[in-house]
Amino acid sequence: MMCAAVPRVLEEDEQGWLFAETIEKLDDTLLKMKWKSNVPGSNAPERVIIGAIADMGNMGYDVSEAEKLIDEGLSCYDKNDMPGLNRVTWRIWNALNNAPKIEGHEYFSYEVYDSFEKYKRTVDTKLKFDEPDKYGKDFSERTYYGWVAQIVGGAIGTAIEGYVTEQIEKAFGNVDGYVREPNTYNDDITYEIAFLIAASRKGKNVTSADIAEEWAALVPFGWSAEEWALKNIKSGIYPPESGYMNNPYREWIGAQMRGAVCGMVAPGNPVLAADYAFRDGVVSHHNNGVLGEIFNAVMVSLAYVKKDVREILELAIDKYLPHDSEYYSVVKFALDRCKEYGSWKQAWEKAREKYKKYNWVHAYPNAASEVISLWYGNGDFDYTMNISSMIGYDVDCNAAQIATVLGIIGKERTVSERWTAPIGDKLKTYLRQYKEISIKKLAEYTVDISKKM
Repeated sequence: MMCAAVPRVLEEDEQGWLFAETIEKLDDTLLKMKWKSNVPGSNAPERVIIGAIADMGNMGYDVSEAEKLIDEGLSCYDKNDMPGLNRVTWRIWNALNNAPKIEGHEYFSYEVYDSFEKYKRTVDTKLKFDEPDKYGKDFSERTYYGWVAQIVGGAIGTAIEGYVTEQIEKAFGNVDGYVREPNTYNDDITYEIAFLIAASRKGKNVTSADIAEEWAALVPFGWSAEEWALKNIKSGIYPPESGYMNNPYREWIGAQMRGAVCGMVAPGNPVLAADYAFRDGVVSHHNNGVLGEIFNAVMVSLAYVKKDVREILELAIDKYLPHDSEYYSVVKFALDRCKEYGSWKQAWEKAREKYKKYNWVHAYPNAASEVISLWYGNGDFDYTMNISSMIGYDVDCNAAQIATVLGIIGKERTVSERWTAPIGDKLKTYLRQYKEISIKKLAEYTVDISKKM
């Protein structure tokens, strides 16, 4: 190519330097978003770089050096000092990547689950259920209504995620429906579809690397844990390293929010659902972050063979989560409060106070929200969505996952037309080549993959 190239004198507008200004603007925008941004869909304010510092501290690391830089970073942001903001931001990441462990920190008193084999040794693998007929009409209908309910739950929550109970109540009163015209555009289902595409290629032998490559191929942009995972993958760092290397968000909700699809492809087989969830989870998360995905995958898998949501909750927590994990301590705490108090507000007040040091996108407070919403909702879709909405935090992720359980159990009886009519059959995503998908076809695709898996 070089030998064939013929030189010529270029006009100024042909010289190719105009791209530099475009890249600078994009780079500055993405950097500033770390310091202050608003959640798409709800406009809730967030500062994810401070969330990163907090959660490295929650995981038992001394983040005092990073904390010292917060005020300088905020000052640079306010002055629009981009060189200064760059310098302080990269110093913070460096401080986090080199933060020493705090000896005796509570986090290290719990077991770390960094392999599926280790997980499997600690849970009940002897329980057996009659797997549904994957070729029958009932299974197809359950999968379809699972997807419908999940998409509705996501649409309910997208408008109000990132807020707390008091502010939601002030703005909207008692939320028992959509607070605005719903849409299906969010990032949660994006990653579930990428999982399905990887599974369609490899079947039951799909690996974490297969899933990671679909992410890199199809997902143009990620946030928090998924952003770092994509950076790692595109640098040739594959799972499980992609999930924890340089990733302070590795125990946030990003894996927990996509567990449902793993349960759909392993109906009535919670251990297999957990296996797929582990393979998917380590692409972007680690330890408790991955256990969050397993939790939801197991509940969805059980929904095909159990009809009582409280029984599903108790089975998932008691039989399929390692009791020496910190994640188990969170959902068990929430379940115990459900049994102790007569109202969801009392149970949530206790959970919110106990987990107040965690970012609103972290897996823990949102796992507690799922437990409380399912327990008090007790199979009633409308009331379960009402509770999840009024709790707040990462509502779209929480509502979507638990809604899938209810959709599979109740099928067409679960989700009334007032929820489904505004959505129709269209799911919108930002995946390359999959900008708009038929929900019916997505369900059929899931059923076909489940047969392979």
